[in-house]
Amino acid sequence: MLASEDDLTRNSYYQATAAPRVDYPELRDTLAADVCIVGGGLAGLSAAIDLRRAGHEVVVLEGRQIGWGASGRNGGQALNGLACDMSVVQRQLGDAAARAIWDMSVEAVELIHERRRDFGIDCHWQDGFLAAAIGARRAGELQNWVEDLERRYGYGGMRTAHGAAVRDWIDSARYAAVAFDPRGGHLHPLLYTQGLARAATALGVHVYENTRALRIERTAAPRVHTAHGAVRCRHLLLAGNVYLEDLAPDLNARIMPVGTFIAASAPLGPERARQLIPSRAAVCDTQFVLDYFRLSADHRMLFGGRVSYTTLAPRNLTAAMRARMLGVFPQLADVPVAYSWGGFVDITMSRAPDFGRLAPNIYYLQGFSGHGLALTGLAGRLVAEAIAGTAARFDVFAQLRHRVFPGGRALRTPALVLATAWFRLRDLLG
Repeated sequence: MLASEDDLTRNSYYQATAAPRVDYPELRDTLAADVCIVGGGLAGLSAAIDLRRAGHEVVVLEGRQIGWGASGRNGGQALNGLACDMSVVQRQLGDAAARAIWDMSVEAVELIHERRRDFGIDCHWQDGFLAAAIGARRAGELQNWVEDLERRYGYGGMRTAHGAAVRDWIDSARYAAVAFDPRGGHLHPLLYTQGLARAATALGVHVYENTRALRIERTAAPRVHTAHGAVRCRHLLLAGNVYLEDLAPDLNARIMPVGTFIAASAPLGPERARQLIPSRAAVCDTQFVLDYFRLSADHRMLFGGRVSYTTLAPRNLTAAMRARMLGVFPQLADVPVAYSWGGFVDITMSRAPDFGRLAPNIYYLQGFSGHGLALTGLAGRLVAEAIAGTAARFDVFAQLRHRVFPGGRALRTPALVLATAWFRLRDLLG
């Protein structure tokens, strides 16, 4: 268990505004299935839906409750692309593979709309994403990024604004330029995750909560052991990210748990909210240690940022997050923070996602690096395709090479803190 995480969950706006909970049973038996999935978040549930639609018997094991982890506590921004710059992929795999991965990331956002339509999931979807740049150097980089996406990936239709025109998009003096992408957007992630779970069980997927996977047998017919039961399967998917802990030590060394935190203001009312972000788009700045924010369906400012590499929350989280929010929107000084919460995401050294196999019939998905709300769903679909015998798209991602974090478990956190301090200094120096 990552330290203090139960405390971080209790004051979540998403928990307070979620659908009535569906309680899934704990596994207390030995089962056989075609596919066992460890992790009841967005990636695992997406894979379960497509596998079940293909006729497979599927079991999902969730160590806590559906949506308890990052899937139900994240910033709610559904974006194209990866957490890393696409040049990371280009250098490793070449232009053709980079284009294929970019196109799949665009498909990942479209998949959210498909799931919403197919299963009637009301998750407060709102169109639009704004990338925001601080300072002249970042503004130039943002313009180059928009032009590169159109030239290299055929991704057009974005709009940019610079200088005083930025205030038409975000009522803040902090930003020198913005780029608007009408195909991105945002949603209530816990409502979406809960909707996927209901869809999966309606299709016949067997979902078990409070059922942590303790040990796996890597055999021709893998077996997953839990405290009170076991699942024998033909194929196994590990989709628990940082929550796998020591279940697969060979994966653990390639990811690092990083805490990220969010605050929700008291309701602003529709008019005041509209003044802050007239398009109601999701916003993320382009700093290395970034801020991200959006308006909720009930007109609150949801403001995220700050990171922790110690697996502990900052002292006085509410005050810390309010200070960050006022740094962007000082006009909210009279508005209290009603909720503050956080959670942990898994990052890789390169920030590129890490998909692959531990054995021909044991798949894993990890390393979304804080950019997974859309990509997790597509990743689950790619595993379902691979199990069905069409692994070409999965294998494009699986070709990405990943290094372990230096220093082992004891020293990798201090090393990452030092590296992040350097990037934060670069941000401050412009």
